[in-house]
Amino acid sequence: MTENDVILDDTEDDILHLFQNWSQNFTICTTKCNNTSTFLNDDVQNQEPSLIIHEHDMLNLVFLSILLSFIILTTIAGNIFVLVAIIRERNLQTLSNYLVFSLAIADLMVACLVMPIGAQYEVMNQEWLLGSVMCEIWTSGDVLCCTASILHLVAIAVDRYCAVTNINYMQYRSPRRVGFMIGTVWSVSFLVSFAPIFGWKDEEFLERVQKEKKCLVSQDIGYQIFATCATFYVPLIIILILYWRIYQVVRKRIRHRPGNAIRPAALLPLVCAENITDMASLNGSTKMGSATKQRQKNRGNLESKREKKAAKTLAIITGVFVVCWLPFFVMALLMSLCPTLVPDAKLFSLFLWLGYANSTLNPLIYTVFSPDFRKAFSKLFCGQNQPVTVRSSRLRCMSTADTVF
Repeated sequence: MTENDVILDDTEDDILHLFQNWSQNFTICTTKCNNTSTFLNDDVQNQEPSLIIHEHDMLNLVFLSILLSFIILTTIAGNIFVLVAIIRERNLQTLSNYLVFSLAIADLMVACLVMPIGAQYEVMNQEWLLGSVMCEIWTSGDVLCCTASILHLVAIAVDRYCAVTNINYMQYRSPRRVGFMIGTVWSVSFLVSFAPIFGWKDEEFLERVQKEKKCLVSQDIGYQIFATCATFYVPLIIILILYWRIYQVVRKRIRHRPGNAIRPAALLPLVCAENITDMASLNGSTKMGSATKQRQKNRGNLESKREKKAAKTLAIITGVFVVCWLPFFVMALLMSLCPTLVPDAKLFSLFLWLGYANSTLNPLIYTVFSPDFRKAFSKLFCGQNQPVTVRSSRLRCMSTADTVF
């Protein structure tokens, strides 16, 4: 073998060795590339669920914002309509409607001062970012407006009870008496709401606001018992007793027979009952003629309808109040009595805004049963302007006697 053959063999061996190394490197590279591709695909797959969750949260946030905005705007509009109707319509400017006017102011304050900050708090996932001072101001304003709204319902119930049970009540009811009732409502509301600002709050208040980012009214046990009783439990008992007594009196007067001493004029709504002349005319117009069987049957049917209307009206008034506020105040009292009890955040928000919704429903509940308010709203919306005569006003009062209020 020559020297050239040896060199050629060595060169072939080197080329074969290089080819084998290149093949191994290519195989390793391909494996790494495949692994990298698999890793990237896995990473993308792992990221897709989080992206979907983010979009889901965004949709919930948008829906929540729209819902809370709708509640706020509806509350503002409803109470403004009540205020404008009472200011514009002379026949609505009665002593009983002074209480409705003050109630509308309280509910409007709930919508303008309390609900917007509460909505921002909910949208931020119940994370308070406005500081401890603002938290105290907001919670005090919340208690003030909501307490005033609830106590106005008690004042209206007391006024209606006196009007139904005492036929002479209209004669000695004066603007001073009604003003005293309104002043008492706001005074008690200020007392309950500003007590925490003057020091009646739990020791964990600042830590809860600054570290936990939670803004709650004072959780002091003594204050919570005082506030919940003065704001809800005592008013609830008073409202239930008064409206039950009103229903009993109304039912008795609906079933009266000729010759009884009970006068049906007390069934008139408070808006119309201020006219004593109309009362006297109604007393004379309710006497029966001949007592035939057919007329007795018709009268029995009419009595049954009137009783059902009275029960329905009172059930709506009390039922809406209880449904809106009872869950929140039960939870508020349990949270103070049992500090270890931590309610679900969504459930707490639901109960709180259910209570706020009472201010949305009050303008509807306390005006829908009055033809005068319905006519005033028709003028506001449709521009209807019909003259009100004495006879039409009297007939309107007679028709509303069936609805108790």
